[in-house]
Amino acid sequence: MKGRIIKGVAGEYEVYVEEKDRIYRCRAKGIFRKKGVKPLVGDQVLVEEIGENEGNITEILPRKNELIRPQVSNVDACLVVFAWKNPDVSLGLLDRYLIQMAQQNIPTILCLNKSDLVSAEEQKEFMRIYRDFGGKLISISCENGWNMDRILDEIRGKTVVLAGPSGVGKSSLLNRLYPEAESKTGAISEKLKRGKHTTRHSEIFALGDHTYVLDTPGFGDAKILPLSKEELKNYYPEFHPYEGMCRFSPCTHTHEPGCKIKEMVKDQGISKERYDSYLLMYEEQKELEKRKYR
Repeated sequence: MKGRIIKGVAGEYEVYVEEKDRIYRCRAKGIFRKKGVKPLVGDQVLVEEIGENEGNITEILPRKNELIRPQVSNVDACLVVFAWKNPDVSLGLLDRYLIQMAQQNIPTILCLNKSDLVSAEEQKEFMRIYRDFGGKLISISCENGWNMDRILDEIRGKTVVLAGPSGVGKSSLLNRLYPEAESKTGAISEKLKRGKHTTRHSEIFALGDHTYVLDTPGFGDAKILPLSKEELKNYYPEFHPYEGMCRFSPCTHTHEPGCKIKEMVKDQGISKERYDSYLLMYEEQKELEKRKYR
């Protein structure tokens, strides 16, 4: 049978076989250990049935991608969830999430929850700042269901991973996207009802129509992967159209005269807030490099 690993804990895996709408408890055959290959949540696998709802994983099918943090596979996009209010959006933290996704070549859908707590003008101003961040931005409300249809349209037929800080409504979003959880399994229902996001292992929820949402503990800290201060500018898509137009090459877009990026910030072609975020992170990376070579 062909299935997908939706959960893995201590060498035991839950594999969802869509055609049977059934979850099998499985172990991986010893050949994987001998080859140094570890099954990951998200893997498409072949399973031989050895008992009622039990089986062995006999083959891992080719992976489309494999994320480093968290260690999951076959992800099509990431739902980065923040809240408009309670807690307020931290632009610096948000940019770290966006860079982390870009480092792993994962397209981003930015979801701003609790839209009922802010005015249309406040939303418009934020969207101005992030109009060119390189992904899609959707304002939502898990409280009243606002724009849930847009989220479902964006993720249909995909495997998406949830990311974002605590308290922004990731669990509430899962509840909205997966309202039939209680009829599927009590364990999933209890998981989705919890108030605080305390995921301890990666797990996939099958929404149907080949659509999966992956909840994982690995995206709670927004730690970017190692990169040099010179590489940082590559993760700000609004800079890309102007690369090569500066007086000096290479240009860090920080202190150099004749910098096209600084000119575009002054002319409001690039948002000052995003540029300030870049400068702050550039200095952080610069300090990290200094410490490394002391």
